[in-house]
Amino acid sequence: MHIVIMGCGRVGSALAQTLEQQGHTVAVIDQDPTAFRRLGSQFGGRRVTGIGFDQDTLREAGIEEAGAFAAVSSGDNSNIIAARVAREMFGVENVAARIYDPRRAEVYQRLGIPTVATVRWTADQMLRRLLPSGAEPLWRDPTGGVQLAEVHTSTAWVGHKISRIQEETGVRVAFLTRLGEAILPSSQTVLQEGDLVHVMMRADEVDKVEAAFATGPEKEAGH
Repeated sequence: MHIVIMGCGRVGSALAQTLEQQGHTVAVIDQDPTAFRRLGSQFGGRRVTGIGFDQDTLREAGIEEAGAFAAVSSGDNSNIIAARVAREMFGVENVAARIYDPRRAEVYQRLGIPTVATVRWTADQMLRRLLPSGAEPLWRDPTGGVQLAEVHTSTAWVGHKISRIQEETGVRVAFLTRLGEAILPSSQTVLQEGDLVHVMMRADEVDKVEAAFATGPEKEAGH
């Protein structure tokens, strides 16, 4: 996958190096050309000097071929604008924005942009949003037969009730992470854009569950 990163500070440079080591192609955008020194001489990706929400700059970074975009500059406003441009103008599916003010998270989340607040930032969280796939085990019972896992959920499930998700995937939704907070959903809770879904499932059904969550609803409501 090609991934574009806006911001070459400590977070952006570490993210770029990690993604490249995983075999992805990476382009990093920063207004300060000296910031690219953090990438080191071994970095083989593109270094693009410019403003991260400028469309020409994004095109130079390969946004039209990108499968993911991370906005991790030092400015909240710049990050959210760039993330929206990547999502809305170029149709990038996996977009994440870093923010410094957690109070703004709800506003950004309503715009359909998953956010990672600095106070709880980790590289794993950002990578999880840029490269969503499968299920990430969080806990297993002593016998190994049942596990709690965060499951990558297709956006096709957004707007559907938890009851329908459970019925079609055969799992129990244990909790959701929404706007950085864990919530216990009822059967009537509706999945929103940016929600992280944590489910309880049998260990021998992981592949089936992953497939069901990745593909979305298979039948019309009411059937």
